[in-house]
Amino acid sequence: MGTGKKSGIKIGVCGVGLFAPSFIPLFKAHPGVAEVVVTDVRVERAEEAARRFGVRRVGASLDDLCASDVDAIAIFTQRHLHGEQTVQALRAGKHVYCAVPIAQSLETIREIINLVREKRLIYMTGETSYYYPATIYCRERYKKGDFGEIFYGEAQYIHDMSHGFYEAFQHSGGDEWKRVAGFPPMYYPTHSVSMILSITGARATHVSCLGWEDRHPDGVFRVGANLWNNPFSNQSALMRTSDGAICRINEFRRVGWSGMNSVHLSLFGTEASFEEQANSQVWTERTTSELTDLTEFLSCSPAPTPHEAAQLHEELRRDFYTGVSKVHPVHRLPDTFKGLPNGHFGSHQFLADDFVKAVHKNQLPPNHAWMAARYCVPGLIAHQSALREGERLPIPDFGDPPADWPLLNPEEPL
Repeated sequence: MGTGKKSGIKIGVCGVGLFAPSFIPLFKAHPGVAEVVVTDVRVERAEEAARRFGVRRVGASLDDLCASDVDAIAIFTQRHLHGEQTVQALRAGKHVYCAVPIAQSLETIREIINLVREKRLIYMTGETSYYYPATIYCRERYKKGDFGEIFYGEAQYIHDMSHGFYEAFQHSGGDEWKRVAGFPPMYYPTHSVSMILSITGARATHVSCLGWEDRHPDGVFRVGANLWNNPFSNQSALMRTSDGAICRINEFRRVGWSGMNSVHLSLFGTEASFEEQANSQVWTERTTSELTDLTEFLSCSPAPTPHEAAQLHEELRRDFYTGVSKVHPVHRLPDTFKGLPNGHFGSHQFLADDFVKAVHKNQLPPNHAWMAARYCVPGLIAHQSALREGERLPIPDFGDPPADWPLLNPEEPL
């Protein structure tokens, strides 16, 4: 007779603040996961999450997880901690899922890639925009050749500090939250950059960036006020990509704007173009004067919001609790995900599924370490350009994964 225990990998969740509760139920329900363990620097918060989600084991720290029998660690801590924590987990021999960005320095990114290559461990960056309806739609049309050659793309992450960011930083940062809240916008570029590069397969090669020096009385973005001496709340970058195209990226944190989606994309090709604005998505072609309105097709179904989410700002509730669109390939998700939470425009369930499958098969997920570098490094260099008033700078290339390491086909079951 069987023991009744679920077979699969064990995942340790590090940091159970605002974001991790969206993923703990998905990891628990996945048929490829045997157990979920939670930990947080605030032990009482980890214990509350364990009670809420029926988790049996609670750890006291990342050190505990690294010393435990978990196979993988999912990192949902503050963004400036990701790089060093990922390095620690990889050195301990653990596979890593990490919320974006991968790290905030070139040296740490290089170390992560070297560890992944040497230890043959799975690293996956939790980039939600890769699975956004517009990104999926454009990726498929690009593969078919419908765009012709894409020569220009623009993407932006427009999220005012007052739209839930104050609460998020205060929730995790304690009394020193302002020191962390001044994170340079271009250090968090992956929502924007990934939309374009994951469609075309190109990489960014050069960048020129300008920053807007903040004047808000909260004093968050000021030289001397944050860990990075960063004065910019808004930054705009113009990039050259390896396929010869032009790419514009906006990262705005102090902005009078209130669209339904804070991340959006537009792509212009020689044969057709896609434009996404605050509340509309349109396809148009060179050979016709008609515009195809895709807004309804790409919209996500409403999702129930749990009672405990009522305290969140409307924009954060919208991020954490959304259904799927007609373009999402829901047929490839586990049946056990049906009825479970989703979020960030249908991406959460696909993120969890890809990571678990990748670890089981030791195959590279779509957003592996080398792609994570391509999404993040352009922003790190863009910030340096902004500090030099727009000087054009080369973007380092961290290369490709080993040729003998196969890519995951998410359509295939475990």
